[in-house]
Amino acid sequence: MKTKKGASEIAKKIKLIIFDVDGTLTDGCIYMGPEGEAMKAFSARDGMGIAMAHKGDIKSAIITGRSSRIMTRRANELKIDALYQGCVDKRGAYEELKLKFSLKDDEIAYVGDDINDIPLIQQAGLGCCVGDAVAEVKDLAIVVAECPGGKGAVREILEFILKEQGKWDSLVGTFTGKKAVDGVRQ
Repeated sequence: MKTKKGASEIAKKIKLIIFDVDGTLTDGCIYMGPEGEAMKAFSARDGMGIAMAHKGDIKSAIITGRSSRIMTRRANELKIDALYQGCVDKRGAYEELKLKFSLKDDEIAYVGDDINDIPLIQQAGLGCCVGDAVAEVKDLAIVVAECPGGKGAVREILEFILKEQGKWDSLVGTFTGKKAVDGVRQ
């Protein structure tokens, strides 16, 4: 993972993380059948990362330019707090989320991969991108995952945020039965 100066301090303030879908939560491939979009592949590890973020009191949202029943189903499975589909310009949905959750930009992380994500990567306190994002996005992002979209990048970014907030070890402890004290498992 590559981070710019100040990423750790910003990560400590994050209360909401917003995701793009195609190329971020998926590998960016769109499988079309006679009825329209037939399939999207999601990473189970990304899903576990989102579940861990929820346990760590970080809310989640999705803002995507496409509309898909598949995405609605996956968002419901992951208990995503807010889903905005069909957003050509994602800034309106972002502003609604700020109001809905009474947050400031520096309390929000955004994860994207392509040029349509640039406005939110610049506006959010913690602009993040997947490892295979386009060069223009990588240049602007404060956090750049090593993993590509749909292959664990979201999990990588969420682990970073939760570790910076000092929550990761105790969240892992809920699965292992071992408590963490000052980052050390007992």
